[in-house]
Amino acid sequence: MAGKMIAFPVNRQRSAACLDVGRRRFGTDESSDGLQPRTRLRTAAEPPFPGGTEHLETPTLQSAVEEQYLLNEQICRENYRENLALRHEVDQVSMFEQIVGTSPSLQGVLSRVIKVAPTSSTVLITGETGTGKELIARAIHKKSQRSQRAFISVNCAALAPSLIFSELFGHEKGAFTGATQRRLGRFELANGGTIFLDEVGELPADTQVGLLRVLQEREFERVGGTRSVHVDVRVIAATNRNLDSAVANMAFRPDLYYRLNVFPIQVPPLRARKDDLLLLLENFIHRFGKKLGKKFSRIDKQTLELFQSYEWPGNIRELQNVIERSVILSCDEVFSVDEAWMHMNGRRAGSRDPISKCAVPESNSERQIIETTLSETRGRISGPNGAAARLQVSPSTLDRMIRKLNIQKRRFKYPNALFYPSGQIPMPTFP
Repeated sequence: MAGKMIAFPVNRQRSAACLDVGRRRFGTDESSDGLQPRTRLRTAAEPPFPGGTEHLETPTLQSAVEEQYLLNEQICRENYRENLALRHEVDQVSMFEQIVGTSPSLQGVLSRVIKVAPTSSTVLITGETGTGKELIARAIHKKSQRSQRAFISVNCAALAPSLIFSELFGHEKGAFTGATQRRLGRFELANGGTIFLDEVGELPADTQVGLLRVLQEREFERVGGTRSVHVDVRVIAATNRNLDSAVANMAFRPDLYYRLNVFPIQVPPLRARKDDLLLLLENFIHRFGKKLGKKFSRIDKQTLELFQSYEWPGNIRELQNVIERSVILSCDEVFSVDEAWMHMNGRRAGSRDPISKCAVPESNSERQIIETTLSETRGRISGPNGAAARLQVSPSTLDRMIRKLNIQKRRFKYPNALFYPSGQIPMPTFP
């Protein structure tokens, strides 16, 4: 072994890089063909560190390669940390990209979302219709460790009671008439991910039992099946009902309620977020304007005042619909909303009761609205095409308003007939 040189294997693809490192490390000429190191490579017979300090002055090619490798590794680690930080920042922004607002009530909700998202705990989201409960559920899923897996949304109120069990848990072939093959339920499709049960308060009693078993045991049986199916799924439920009252009235199982209510999140209504109205207004105007190819330079001042005074019983969904309708009908660059639209919906600005001001006899406008609607429906109060449906109030409420305003609704049934105080239309006489 004496006098034999030690060979270090070097990847040919990295030879140029290594030579460049060698030139800088050993102080050689610029040309790689005339590489003349000022220090020689030691042999295997020579002591590794003669004199105890020579290794500081005569580095080997192996140490240069190792140094370059460590440098590359350090750069990769730094780039990874930078990319990770950038990705985290992008996730923080995009997680709430559809949730607009800076009001304290909304920020409290988002703070709870950030805390519960990394866990696997069951979440119960409550709030009025149109407040954006599904957006909150999607934000929780996106920030969780299951974000790369499926997010399955189920509207429990939209499914027929006879089919909802099969829809959630699936069925076997031949389980019932029309079941020609096995069908996987929503829980199996969400395995490893998240299932969102919207309007969970509308579940029938037998389905509540099945859902309770899934939450407790993480298993269920398909309709017509005998084998238990195990799933790993996170459950997020939402409802606009008061489940406490439903439990007290025996309309909802208390044990299921306690299983769902592990981490409750209450989404505030829009009337509690008046500070967010301007941001929401600008966001929806930009979104629908871009879709329709329209641009708006400013917002009408009267429209802003109307939006601030209105109670928005339909919450974000109603606001979105009103803005979309306005963008479609706008002909100039000034965004404005017709105040009559709020009245046509049967809701006065600054009042939660749709036509509560009809009770004031001095208000001729309310009488006019009711009489115009009765004329259009030919005096019909109830039914899908009746005046109550058009004014979005119950028939009994409209009847009470008609009596208080002393409106004779019979004359709207026969608009071309003479009105008699008795309310009777005389029979025509024939020669």
